[in-house]
Amino acid sequence: MTKVVKLAIGSIILGLVVLGLKLVAWQMTGSVALLSDALESTVNVVTAIAALLAIRVAALPADANHPYGHHKAELFSAILEGVMIIVASLVIMEQAWEGIQSPRTLDAPLRGLLVNGAASVLNAVWAWVLIHHGRRARSPALVADGKHLFLDVVSSVVVTLGVLLAIETGWSWLDPALAALVALNILYSGWRVMQESLSGLLDESLSDDVLTQVRRVIATEAIGAVEAHDLRTRAAGAATFIEFHLVVPGAITVSEAHEMCDRVEAGLKALVEGCIVTIHVEPEFKAKHSGIVVL
Repeated sequence: MTKVVKLAIGSIILGLVVLGLKLVAWQMTGSVALLSDALESTVNVVTAIAALLAIRVAALPADANHPYGHHKAELFSAILEGVMIIVASLVIMEQAWEGIQSPRTLDAPLRGLLVNGAASVLNAVWAWVLIHHGRRARSPALVADGKHLFLDVVSSVVVTLGVLLAIETGWSWLDPALAALVALNILYSGWRVMQESLSGLLDESLSDDVLTQVRRVIATEAIGAVEAHDLRTRAAGAATFIEFHLVVPGAITVSEAHEMCDRVEAGLKALVEGCIVTIHVEPEFKAKHSGIVVL
């Protein structure tokens, strides 16, 4: 079992624990804002399960039907998470509207807030773990899950402060109004998660900074070549694809050209972990006198 899979399973277990704590906090207080917090945790559990399934699929090796692998499965999971976040925000808005129409006095608010606070601490720690290790493992599903949990923590802090203010002022309407604000924040975060995942599904190129380093590696490692052109890159989940044309002198042998390609490929894999490199070798008369000049 890989570390990424273990983290995904841990997200499910923690999500269930946090959901239980937040439901207890809501039952203790009757707060619509705390109910909104609990509803978001329900989404956390569902999306954690989806992330685990996507990670398992993404880890499958390439086959006849999927010669480039199954890496994009994680991006589908992240999009599903964005959709679920948006759905949760709409449900919370509905609960908030009902609360605004019929505000009620909170029961045992301080004890409920302590229970909710304990759940938020667990979420904060786990969000950091997911984002940190998800980036190291190049797992979009784990990073998206971690970012969602972090936003959940921010929402919980705002909810706690708002409920305390409602207790001090006696303004019962403040509790559902705060839940509505949380819902709007969740709605925005859901859109951001979907936007980032869609970029991956559309084969977005590597960042300008990384592309600059890729060009530098090709220029310094392809010693003996004439030039490199038609560089194209794309990221698909944890996988990165780099391809380009390498123009070599017509006098060199196939073995020499192959050694040159191996040297460039090794340099690129040292730069971008796990990248898949495709080099199309061309004779000197194919030079375009543009692109990457070999040093």
